[in-house]
Amino acid sequence: MNLFKRAWWRLTGHLGKTLMLVGLFFVICTLVLSGFLIRAAAARAAEDARARVGSVATMQLDVNGLIDSGKTRKPEGGQGGAIGAEGDLHRSLVEKICASPVVARCNYSTDGGAFPTENTRLHQPVPPPQGQDSLGTDLFSASGIRDLGAVKDFRNGDSRLLSGRGITPDSKSDEVVVEERVAKDNNLKAGDTMKLMAGVLPGPGQERDKREYAFKVVGIYKNSTPDSGSYVPAMMDPANRIYVTPDGGSKLMGKGDGDTVLKEATFTLKDPDDLDRLRKDAEAAGADLKIFPITVNDKQYKALVGPITRTAGFATVTVWLVAVAGTVILALIVASSLRERRKELGILLSLGERKPRLLAQHLVEVTACAVLAIGLAGACSQVLSQAIGGRLLAGEVSSAKDEAAHRPQEPDHSNPLPGANGPKEPAAEPISSMDIRLGPADIGKVGATGLGIAALATLLPGTRVLRLNPRDILTKGD
Repeated sequence: MNLFKRAWWRLTGHLGKTLMLVGLFFVICTLVLSGFLIRAAAARAAEDARARVGSVATMQLDVNGLIDSGKTRKPEGGQGGAIGAEGDLHRSLVEKICASPVVARCNYSTDGGAFPTENTRLHQPVPPPQGQDSLGTDLFSASGIRDLGAVKDFRNGDSRLLSGRGITPDSKSDEVVVEERVAKDNNLKAGDTMKLMAGVLPGPGQERDKREYAFKVVGIYKNSTPDSGSYVPAMMDPANRIYVTPDGGSKLMGKGDGDTVLKEATFTLKDPDDLDRLRKDAEAAGADLKIFPITVNDKQYKALVGPITRTAGFATVTVWLVAVAGTVILALIVASSLRERRKELGILLSLGERKPRLLAQHLVEVTACAVLAIGLAGACSQVLSQAIGGRLLAGEVSSAKDEAAHRPQEPDHSNPLPGANGPKEPAAEPISSMDIRLGPADIGKVGATGLGIAALATLLPGTRVLRLNPRDILTKGD
């Protein structure tokens, strides 16, 4: 008799067991397919994040590298807070690197401070406590930038221009943008001139650099952070943050009118894989990459993809556990079915049916249930994966944010004025959504997995069929 007919009669004649097998396969295939879809979505998100973050390389001073190089033994100028000329990143070098064919766009900035002059006052609604030495913090926080619109506070709306214009790549070296409260305290408006003193802290026994520079106020902005009502060091008060050009910032760092000294430079690569080529071009331009390393923002990348990567890892573990557990459970069910069908097997063997065909009949029965379950899983898994993945990812994102909130801030050792401007690294919001896509390849993978489980679950216990003897089965039972 045709084994396919026997399999069909068995499946339709015992609908309860057939539906149980289909249901079990449906659960297995749905979970496995959901795991595949979540892993694929995480891989796409990670690749997108790598393209966005990994394509921006940063070049700045590595203090430890400078110390290890031995070039700090002969400090120049005797300026307190300065590292020395060997620790200066010059704009002329950066612009040579910007000419590399792998660079799509470059940017650079300076960070420092500026002392007020007789005609320019800091915004300090609450004076410092009596007897406190505030020389090291009674400065304006001066950010030397190329484009005010690219500054994080202006991008996210924490600050906005009220009058005039911002700093642009075409701005002159003596232009400045000030906060509204400083402008009111000094009766400044767009077009006025203000004088600032180089913000270099003197070393022990040294005279302060009292060079003054005149800046033209080209814009006035408003920061959304209100006055706290208590004493805040001037440099930490957002009202005392001024924006100048990189040339102006270099002057306020005490570097004079020579080659502009930068704090950091960023290079947007045409392809994230071009980082090694950029480093070679930088060395050819004369950069010492031990002192001024070029790196991608690994911290930001990890912050972006950390939660979704952990979600994908959980999905991978789930796929393996479900596959192994499903194989074991199905093998037990098939073994139990073989014991129940011992008389049927004995009769078929006594009628001359070959043992491999008996095993093939069981395989056809289980495979038919698996194929039906795979089709149902394909219809339901996309919605289910979105729901499961979204819930898992939301939990990981919440945990990541809590961890970040309680993580101590790392100091910026490349800043000669600690605490002046806070961390420059932009906050990276973790990826909080998954783009689940179901394609033919995913159906193919879950189909192969499901059929593999069906084959293993059938063949492992089914090997007993090959040892059966019809007389022993019909006379002695199991």
